[in-house]
Amino acid sequence: MSRARADEEEYWHSSKFRAFTFDDEDDELSQLKESKRAVNSLRDIVDDDDDLERVSWSGEPVGSISWSIRETASSSTSSLEGQDSSLQKGSSSYAAFPKQASSYSLSSLFKGEVSPLCLSLSALSDTGLKNYAPELRRPKAEYKDYSSDWNPRDTVIRMQRGKVCSLERFRSLQDKLVLLDEAVAGHDGNVITAVLIFLKRTLRREILFRELEVRQVALCHLIYFLKETGEQKLLLDLLRTDCASFPSLQLSQYREHLNIQDVEKRREFLKGCIGLPFSAEDISHIQDHYTLLERQIIIEANDRHVETAGQAEIFRKYPRKASILNMPLVTTLFYSCFYHYTEAEGMFSSPTNLKKTFKIPDKQYVLTALAARAKLRAWEDVDALFTTKNWLGYTKKKAPIGFHRVVEILQRNNAPVQVLQEYVRLVEDVETRLNLATKYKCHDVVIETYKDLKDRIQLTAYKCKVERGSAEEEKINSILNNMVRKH
Repeated sequence: MSRARADEEEYWHSSKFRAFTFDDEDDELSQLKESKRAVNSLRDIVDDDDDLERVSWSGEPVGSISWSIRETASSSTSSLEGQDSSLQKGSSSYAAFPKQASSYSLSSLFKGEVSPLCLSLSALSDTGLKNYAPELRRPKAEYKDYSSDWNPRDTVIRMQRGKVCSLERFRSLQDKLVLLDEAVAGHDGNVITAVLIFLKRTLRREILFRELEVRQVALCHLIYFLKETGEQKLLLDLLRTDCASFPSLQLSQYREHLNIQDVEKRREFLKGCIGLPFSAEDISHIQDHYTLLERQIIIEANDRHVETAGQAEIFRKYPRKASILNMPLVTTLFYSCFYHYTEAEGMFSSPTNLKKTFKIPDKQYVLTALAARAKLRAWEDVDALFTTKNWLGYTKKKAPIGFHRVVEILQRNNAPVQVLQEYVRLVEDVETRLNLATKYKCHDVVIETYKDLKDRIQLTAYKCKVERGSAEEEKINSILNNMVRKH
C-alpha cells in the first residue's frame, strides 16, 4: 500500500502540466494547484480562460505523437473488469469520467460545455474505450444532503434555501402535520404551498379538510392555490365544509363567475355555488342569479332563432342590439316587456312570469314596463297598466310610483300632449300639477286648475302665455266672464 501511494504521489508531481483554479472570494486567478486537487474539486471550479492548451489526463498535449501512442496502448491493454470496478465505485458517491480520445479540453469540461454524464455514456457505448479517470469524491460536508434523516424542521430549512428534497419519507399523519406546522412557522408561502400539495396528494380529502380547520393560514394558501390552478370542484368541496366558514371566502369564490366567459360554464359554476354555506339572504340571491341565467339562455336561443327566421314583426321593426345573456334582472325584465309583453304567464319570457318568479316589487315592475311600452309608443298598454277595477266594477287609475313620475317617463319618450295631459291631471298635489303642466305646456290642465282655485289673477296672467285666437285663449276668456257674472 505504501509503495502504491508513493507511486501515486510521484505520478501527480511528475506531471508536465498543472491545473489551476480561481479563488472563491475575489473570483480571480490566484495560483496553480496540483491536478489531483483540481479534479477532486470540479464542482467548485469556474474556468473563464478560453486559451488553455488542451491536454489529456496523462498531461500530454492532445494531438501530439506521445499522446497518440499512450492512447493506443491504453485502449489495447485495458479490460472490462476495470470498467466494472470503476462503476461500482461510482455507485457509492463516486463519479467517473472516461479517458476519451477526443478534442475536449479541461477548460471546456470545467466550464460545463461538455456534460460529464454525456462523456460517461459515450464511453460506455464505445467498446474501444475502457480506462477511466481517477474518481471524483464529493466533499464530506455534502453527504447529509443525500441523507434521508432530515426532521421536519431541517426539511423546511432546506426548502427555504431552494434545495431539492423528497417529502415521501413523511408517511405518518403526525409527521405530515408537524411538517405543515413547521412550514407555517417559517412564514414562507412557497414552502407552505409545496407541503400542502404533498398533503393534498397523500391524505384523504376529509382528513385534510379537518386538519386545516385549525390551521387557517395553511387553509388560505390552499384556497389561493386551488384558485390559481383552476381546481374548482375541490375548491367548492373545501368551501362547503366548516373549516372555511369565513363569509369572505365564499363571496370571493362567488365573484369568480365574473371571470368565466362561456355561458354554460358560468351556469355550472353558479350551480356549484348554491351549496356553499352562505347566509340565507345571500344564498337566495345566488339561487336567483342561477335561475335568471337559465332563463336568459332559453330566451336568447329562442329569440335568435325567431329573429333569424323573420317570423316576428317586432324583431323586424326593432332588431335586437345586444344579447340578453348575463344581463341584470331589470334589463331582462325591460327586454321581456319590449319583445314579449303579451305572452302568457306560463312562458319563461313572459314579464308576468319574471315578476312572479323573482318576486319583483310592483313599483319596479311598473317603472320598467312603462319605460318599455312608452318607447314603443304603445299608449293603450300604458293606459291599461294603470287602470284597475274595484269590487263594484268601477275603473280608476292608480300608480304605485306616483303619477308625477309617470309624466316624466312619458315626456322622456316624447309622448303626445294629449297623453301627457291625461296623467298630469291625475297628480294630486296642486303645486306639482301646475309646475308639470306649465313645464310641458299642458294648457288645459293649467286653465282647469286655476279655475278650480278661482284665481282670476293667475288666469289673466296665463292668458298672455297662450297664442292669440287659440282655443285656450277662448277658454280663459269664457271662464273669466263667468266669474264676473257670478260676482
